[in-house]
Amino acid sequence: MSDVTQSSSKTPTTTFKKPIAEARVNCLVSARRGRKKKKVSCDLGDTRMAALGTWPFSIPAVEKMKSLILKGQHSTDCIEEAITGIENDRETGHYIVGRGGYPNRDGLVQCDAAVMEGTPGRFGAVAALHGVGTPMAVARRVMERSTHSMLVGEGAVTFAQEQGFTLEDNESMMSPESSKAYQEFAEKNERCRGHDTLGLIALDLQGNITVGVSTSGAPFKSPGRVGDSPLPGCGLYADNTATTGDGDKIMCFCPSFHVVQLMKQGLSPASACQTVVNDIQRRIGMGAMFQFGLMAMNMKGDVGAASSVEFPYAFWRQGSNTVEQNIQLPLQE
Repeated sequence: MSDVTQSSSKTPTTTFKKPIAEARVNCLVSARRGRKKKKVSCDLGDTRMAALGTWPFSIPAVEKMKSLILKGQHSTDCIEEAITGIENDRETGHYIVGRGGYPNRDGLVQCDAAVMEGTPGRFGAVAALHGVGTPMAVARRVMERSTHSMLVGEGAVTFAQEQGFTLEDNESMMSPESSKAYQEFAEKNERCRGHDTLGLIALDLQGNITVGVSTSGAPFKSPGRVGDSPLPGCGLYADNTATTGDGDKIMCFCPSFHVVQLMKQGLSPASACQTVVNDIQRRIGMGAMFQFGLMAMNMKGDVGAASSVEFPYAFWRQGSNTVEQNIQLPLQE
């Protein structure tokens, strides 16, 4: 399908393309859950099963969610299985996710992950977690088995071990690419640029919606640094929302929470995303605007996006046989 050119108005168009090379920029994902029903049945009105993921490298994860959703799996199970499959693959580590991700300044891979359900109070996160190739699985255990909502650093490591996770040495968390990149950083202070994060949303057959995010964080970051990804209202929010990218900047604006509130007021996912990105641009000025992308889903399975850069994302919606990729063009000044 041919590309759609951007119109002369300030509202950007969305193009449909085949996968392109991944841009390393920020992205936020948000979704909203409708009002809680007293009874759950297969007749959920306008609700349509759907799956959504950040960046072209999420396409296999969205395919996995589609398969699980169609089999009747709960949205949280779909999120965990899809994300851990990416996290535990060294080949996708260069997208700054999980095993094979870039280490911190001291050479240690520290990962952040979070999961949030549409059900109020259902949230779990880990940050600066080392030695575990599937931090999303640990984040879910925090949500389901801990009296706390977030655990960081050695506290997260101890909890993971108590829950039966094997603590691996740092070498097993590295890939040849990340090891080489760290050596160049240590010897020549050469840095990798980019802020990729994996963000997924799943809306299941029963109308449950769950969002999850995972990242190994900014390459060669300071030890203990935590970005926006595992922070509710910043990196994710469930009523529902999730984010990825330059977390040091994103967390200052709580964009996930903002998008959800706008959708509650009746805005479409696209309009809510555009409003939030425009608001950030207005507040800091175009000259200071950072790379940032935002996408959202409502309970109808509708999606929308806005960004300050070209931003590709993958989605599937009930009624379609294939996972599609959209490319959101940047908002104009």
